[in-house]
Amino acid sequence: MKIAVDAMGGDHAPREIVRGAVESARANGLSLILVGQEERIRAELRQIDVSGAAIEVLHASEFVEMSEVPAIALRKKRDSSIRVGLRLVADGKASSFVSAGNSGAVMGGGFLILKKIHGVDRPAIAATIPTPHGPVVLVDAGANVESKPAHLLQFGYMGEAYSRMILGIPRPRVGVVSIGEEDSKGTDLTRDTCGLFRRTGLNFVGNVEGRDFFAGKADVFVCDGFVGNVAIKTMEGMATALGQFLKEEIGKSFMAKVGALLAERALRGVKDRLDYEEYGGAPLLGVRGGVFICHGSSSERAIKNGIRAAGSLARYGVDVEIARSIAARGHAAAGAPAKP
Repeated sequence: MKIAVDAMGGDHAPREIVRGAVESARANGLSLILVGQEERIRAELRQIDVSGAAIEVLHASEFVEMSEVPAIALRKKRDSSIRVGLRLVADGKASSFVSAGNSGAVMGGGFLILKKIHGVDRPAIAATIPTPHGPVVLVDAGANVESKPAHLLQFGYMGEAYSRMILGIPRPRVGVVSIGEEDSKGTDLTRDTCGLFRRTGLNFVGNVEGRDFFAGKADVFVCDGFVGNVAIKTMEGMATALGQFLKEEIGKSFMAKVGALLAERALRGVKDRLDYEEYGGAPLLGVRGGVFICHGSSSERAIKNGIRAAGSLARYGVDVEIARSIAARGHAAAGAPAKP
């Protein structure tokens, strides 16, 4: 199993990407193909210890800037690291592709080059959120800002399969994000989506609210990409704000500083649990093969963990399981009896 890595994508490329890739290859026993401008990549490799890391370099003369319009960049830059890396997956030379570059270009390239899984109309981003009850999955986290009930149903299938295969939850509970628990609450989109889910045989728990992300009421939270992206960024902002509040309060008195010193290990543990770098990013579900999108500001640690997660996508055949799940249950949306 080989994983293609966009060495030119991200705010700190290629340095952090190359270093994270080497660490991930060594720690996780993965074979990697670093895609990008060869001389720049090799220059970074010469500065670090690469012993024990299975690393190849594949030259791509161009790369997509973060500020570029994805559709235009993909069309004009046919030798970009994103296109070349995705082509490796399409040709069976790599099992997954990882990038911290222009996320719109990665998503667009995934649709264009890898194609959608049969039964999936719109691939979606699945974000993993740490909670006191264990990690939960939010899907879609930003790929589709306008969706129909049938699309949200497919997001549910994909999130449920990902939760089972990657998070190890035997029968994930699936909920639709809305403004109240009753099926009558919310918009036409959420109400119609609930009706579809109740005919699928999934472990559907109905509507869930924003506060339920951290209350253990569901394992998979389904919404359109607009709602999902706002929710994810609100959580990230709140986590940062809480850290700042805590730092300010600790700095106000000597006793608070002493208490913080005594609780240093516990505070560090909380920080680690809230750190997005622990998960590395989020997979794009619904395309053939694995695609993992990392934050543009990803550090070496985030890249290391993102590559590890991309390896899990391939190892457990998440795309194959999504196709199987939709084939087994997808007919329920059309009104056929639910398959048990």
